[in-house]
Amino acid sequence: MKDWIIGMATLMTFSVTTAFASGAAPERAPSSIPWAVYYGDGSDSQSLAPFKVVVLDETTTMPIKSLHSTGKVMLLYVNLGEAETHRDYFDSLKSRNLTLGENPNWPGSYSIDLRSGDWAEHIIEEIIPAALHHGFQGVFLDTVDNAAELERTQPVQNAGMKDAAIRVVRAMRENYPSLIIMQNRGYDVLPQTAPYIDMVLGESIYATYNFATKQYEHVAADLYKQQVEILKGAQRINPKLQIFTLDYAAPENKDEIRAIYAEERKNGFNPYVATIKLDQIIPEPLQ
Repeated sequence: MKDWIIGMATLMTFSVTTAFASGAAPERAPSSIPWAVYYGDGSDSQSLAPFKVVVLDETTTMPIKSLHSTGKVMLLYVNLGEAETHRDYFDSLKSRNLTLGENPNWPGSYSIDLRSGDWAEHIIEEIIPAALHHGFQGVFLDTVDNAAELERTQPVQNAGMKDAAIRVVRAMRENYPSLIIMQNRGYDVLPQTAPYIDMVLGESIYATYNFATKQYEHVAADLYKQQVEILKGAQRINPKLQIFTLDYAAPENKDEIRAIYAEERKNGFNPYVATIKLDQIIPEPLQ
């Protein structure tokens, strides 16, 4: 999605690993929930037929209510930690000095000061009700990692960002008990948010996109194992938590994509493999 640096080891601190170290992960059979994330505005809803969980942006022209009627769980993309210049609320956030630095990997997307009650209020009182009205059953929270990254790089100026992120997620659950919440990464706050969410997404666990080289590549083996443990550890905190994964690969590399699906299913996760822009719906290759 829009993490500052997808897959970097600095996003996982020792304290997070320690928090998940004790206890045994619940035994689960390899999961088989087909899911997809799509940020294009295409109208070919038939391409979503194989998927049971779908994440879409508000700009989509897909028939949300019709798709839900077929048994799909529809989740609205919500950029928790950033605001893009094309969002209708961006100018308001900027005028109140709630936008911070621009994401170097995604020009036009600026970090938000999560400590502001105004942003949390906007999500809870405007974004979520609008999503439910349009037929979504839940939200997908992106850039949760930003809170820890901002606090890590400027600990004095950005003190309290992680706690603020936790408060926002908790407030969503308290205000909407039946809302389906999927959190993207946010490993530094996951021990605290796990009780309030239904799904967690591990993005770029096994395969990622290198913005410097503009190439798809495998994640380092030690970082891959660390992420797997963190995600499984979240299930020790919330045994009902479903784990989804999003890895990246060139769509023409069918063998690589098949290998990624097999690897993630071996972990008991629900995988999807896509291109970095997420503007194509990529079906799982047939064997």
